[in-house]
Amino acid sequence: MVFTIFAHLVYPSQAEQKIALEDMVGQMLLVGFRGTDITENSSIVQMLYELNLGGVVLFDYDVPSQSFPRNILDPKQTQKLIADLQRSSKTPLLVAVDAEGGRINRLQAKYGFLDIPSAQEMGRKTYQECFTIYRTLAQQLHDLGFNLNLAPVVDLNLNPKNPVIGSLERSYSGKSQKVTECALAFIAAHREKKLITTLKHFPGHGSSQQDSHLGLVDVTRTYEAIELQPYRDLIQKNHAETVMTAHIMNRKIDPKFPATLSQEYIQHQLRDKLSFQGVVISDDMQMGAITEHYGFAEALILAINAGCDLIALANNAKTYDETLPIHAHRIIVAAVKTGRISIQRIDEAYERLKQLKTKYGILKP
Repeated sequence: MVFTIFAHLVYPSQAEQKIALEDMVGQMLLVGFRGTDITENSSIVQMLYELNLGGVVLFDYDVPSQSFPRNILDPKQTQKLIADLQRSSKTPLLVAVDAEGGRINRLQAKYGFLDIPSAQEMGRKTYQECFTIYRTLAQQLHDLGFNLNLAPVVDLNLNPKNPVIGSLERSYSGKSQKVTECALAFIAAHREKKLITTLKHFPGHGSSQQDSHLGLVDVTRTYEAIELQPYRDLIQKNHAETVMTAHIMNRKIDPKFPATLSQEYIQHQLRDKLSFQGVVISDDMQMGAITEHYGFAEALILAINAGCDLIALANNAKTYDETLPIHAHRIIVAAVKTGRISIQRIDEAYERLKQLKTKYGILKP
């Protein structure tokens, strides 16, 4: 594989350093890859350096080939893989995993990891019981080398038959107070081990009747205002480090774009109304809700302009493209150079990501 070194366009950051545009854009990418181990010749290792990637996300199952394993075999192998990735990276990485518990947990007990109950089961427990269980999860993630858990789900269980939330037992409750209580326990346990957490799926996926992995989901008729309450509560309590957007449409809020691509959702609803100041993470940009309705390049530009700071490229949908991060990086850099994305928007995202990594000890001050 041939990697092209990009020409450097520089812009002064708030730290009064000249940071290359290409390096800032690289930090905005959270990517998936294949492999249970790496060498200096692995494509992911080359991209970590050439693109200055901000983070990686690990999976146990490879969807395109419908096979195990993808990245995760057992605790010892996973710990070594993460350590090798960090040693190979130009900048210390966010290393992410979906470890919600129950069925959505890439660290399964059958591989030698902890057996963590589903959110639905945890919703029947007290705060202290939740905290105790989640403390063991956080310890495991810390010991393995992860620093970002793409959880907790704070969607309200308004439709128990929801194919992607309720039916998979990913929601704590249909009551916002209980969802907030369980999420607080989850976040507090992770913070104790210096682990970043992610509230998802903003502005709420719990009332949907379809799966956004497969296509665009319209919640205009089912969405309820109470679905924002857990976000409001957790942001006010300073328990929201990152928020992941949902690929859902609510035409009463934005008649044109799903939340991930919508300035109305991210800027007006999340930042202005709810006063969220942290990092906004897009849900996977290869999900059917995006790929079937927007071109990949256009969707990337829309997501960044809408306010997404970290772009998730799981590379674990219908097909696998080893060069996907390179392609995405070039699209974003070109969009800045042609004025479709402002350099101020890139700098803003980069600064938020740098502050988050510094706060959690991933970067040194």
